[in-house]
Amino acid sequence: MEGKSAQVNQPKLVRNFSSEPTSSSVLNGKTMFLFLALLVLGISTGYFLSTNGPASPGSIKQIASDGSTSVNKGDTVGSEDTETFSDDVEGVVKEGGIEGEGEYHLERPGGESQFVYMTSSIVDLSQFEGKKVKVWGKTYEGEKAGWLMDVGRVQLLE
Repeated sequence: MEGKSAQVNQPKLVRNFSSEPTSSSVLNGKTMFLFLALLVLGISTGYFLSTNGPASPGSIKQIASDGSTSVNKGDTVGSEDTETFSDDVEGVVKEGGIEGEGEYHLERPGGESQFVYMTSSIVDLSQFEGKKVKVWGKTYEGEKAGWLMDVGRVQLLE
């Protein structure tokens, strides 16, 4: 008798599956189609915006490294990120840093102690050499420079 009761309590190891689609497999197909459609739509939208993004009337000019875009008095060149480049100063751009800090400097009234030494990976500062400008940048602590700035934006004043 013990052998018979042990066989009755064991679950079946083999199950019969029907070949007809169930509502859950149809739902999975619709969900997959919707997911793929949204994916294609998202990629298309991102590509469109990156190539044809909106340009505001006051957008900032970019100067090519060969200087092919001319800058006129009042024009601003560089990044519009005023949060990162929050420090601003005016002066005349001159070539030369101080003991390896900065590639250019701004001459300001008061002599060398008032110079701002500058570097930039965004704006080609050579385009402004000898011109009066207003620059926006981020100030860094220099070892030799009293004021060392990474310039992100330049406006030609004269």
